[in-house]
Amino acid sequence: MPRRILIIDDDSNIRTSLSEALAEQGALVEAADDGMTALPLLEQFDPDLVLCYVRMPEIGGLALLELIRRRRPSVDVILITAFDDLETVASAMRGGAVEFLVKPIGLKQLLTVTDRVFEDRQLRRRAAREPSPAPRLGNPLVGRDPRMVEIYKLVGQAAATTATVLIRGESGTGKELVARAIHSHSLASQEPFVAVNCAALPNTLLESELFGHVRGAFTGAQESRRGRFALAGRGTILLDEIGDTTLDFQTKLLRVVQDGEFQPVGGERLERTDARVIAATHQDLESMIVGRRFRQDLYYRLRVVEIVIPPLRERLSDLPLLAEHLVARAATSLGVPMPVLPPAALNRLLEHTWPGNVRELENCIKRAVVVASGSVIRPEHLSFTAPRSEGRATLSSLDDVEREQVARVLAATGNHKGRTADILGVSRPRLRRLMEKYGLE
Repeated sequence: MPRRILIIDDDSNIRTSLSEALAEQGALVEAADDGMTALPLLEQFDPDLVLCYVRMPEIGGLALLELIRRRRPSVDVILITAFDDLETVASAMRGGAVEFLVKPIGLKQLLTVTDRVFEDRQLRRRAAREPSPAPRLGNPLVGRDPRMVEIYKLVGQAAATTATVLIRGESGTGKELVARAIHSHSLASQEPFVAVNCAALPNTLLESELFGHVRGAFTGAQESRRGRFALAGRGTILLDEIGDTTLDFQTKLLRVVQDGEFQPVGGERLERTDARVIAATHQDLESMIVGRRFRQDLYYRLRVVEIVIPPLRERLSDLPLLAEHLVARAATSLGVPMPVLPPAALNRLLEHTWPGNVRELENCIKRAVVVASGSVIRPEHLSFTAPRSEGRATLSSLDDVEREQVARVLAATGNHKGRTADILGVSRPRLRRLMEKYGLE
């Protein structure tokens, strides 16, 4: 089916040159010299794409964009101007334009942009025909990797008790999400969940934050204040980055974990807490114990149940599921339609080593949802906080690069040949040859 494109510009030379260039590529083209003339053509011609000049009499490009978005939301709009001023560009993109071009427009630029718009339209149609299962936005943990399934089991087992839990994993793996999942599945789910980042506060302030203080306990303590343990009640308190605390603080924390008692700073009486303690860290606590930087008795008290979260690079089979979940969550939080995540973009995500783990993926996805035009996340919308080669062994040849990427995508799809071929952009016979070539059968 030929592409149907409507051009709206009050400059006859521009209308003619754009029309001829697009018609030579096989498109069906109609043209109008102003917005009023273009309105009936939206119904009669039924375009897929509108290229519209911004500054026109009566109905300008921005006003026409708003009308098209209301009347024909399936039509893509590219706005054109002779001035690349920030206010106009920002208004156009905020209004839903898929692209903004500045005169003079080169032929190559025009064809590149229109090709991309129609590629995005095709991807949206394909996604509409084959909808993914609706993501469970309320579920904080996502993944089918066997190690994640074991974590789900431990979450359920820990939630059935009031035992202390030690959650371990690299920064960004989702330690607080696991802690919240334990709390939400426990009998104390209606009680408070209180999270404290122990690394963010110096030792003296940390004690006051957790245990509270009495009036006059230190300079600036003009009134008594309850600490986080008191505020947690019978709920859960998460002590994040517990490995970054001092030995002196650990001694005081041991009493809380062991006996359920704590002493407010400057206070004379002990107070009791019924809050469950969950601790989290990215530190190697065993090495810290050997180096006398972490109390061994506290370590054993905290490690009644231990949950170790694998880094994202070790469970790439979960990345497609995670990415779809995060796209949906970002779109919901930003109040925009959920964009399509096509194989080319997913392939780029799979190439990265994710030193920042799920947190880095979430930030990457959220930015892509913001900047994606045409409701499609393209590879160029994905930017990473570290070079994609970081953490990898040096590759000696293009064959090494090719083999690694095929292996990574196979792992990410659970060895599903069809999905792997789609993501890599190759045919199934080509994929079979690659697998045979690199011994990936």
